Amino acid sequence: MTDATDRIVRFFEALEPADLPRLSEIYSDEAVFKDPFNEVRGVPAIQRIFAHMFESLDEPRFRITARIAGNGECFLAWEFTFRMRRLRRGVPQCIRGGSHLQLAPDGRITLHRDYWDAAEELYEKLPGLGMLMRWLRRSAAT
Repeated sequence: MTDATDRIVRFFEALEPADLPRLSEIYSDEAVFKDPFNEVRGVPAIQRIFAHMFESLDEPRFRITARIAGNGECFLAWEFTFRMRRLRRGVPQCIRGGSHLQLAPDGRITLHRDYWDAAEELYEKLPGLGMLMRWLRRSAAT
């Protein structure tokens, strides 16, 4: 299991657009990917999500900060850094989250579920909308 987890971590930390055709080495053919914005099945659909990431963002990079693995699954804590192309152009951004991965016997991912707080990690950083989101969070906390 640690070999598969190590391979997956190395792949994501070095991910570049040229690696997208190799996603079938990491994901099983019918893998499911879910995050706060997407829920898709199959390698071609997962490739489109990562292709969109590279088209929309400058310098996207994953850094795995912790991992837990065993019994055919793992959880990876990560930091995703990038620069927005349209909004706040050039300002470095960081989203912190985690991925729950279920693995096939061959070590490829069958289920990839990302967990991160879109409101705190993304919406609050956007001009205009950020003020509203921060106000809503403060109001809900009191």
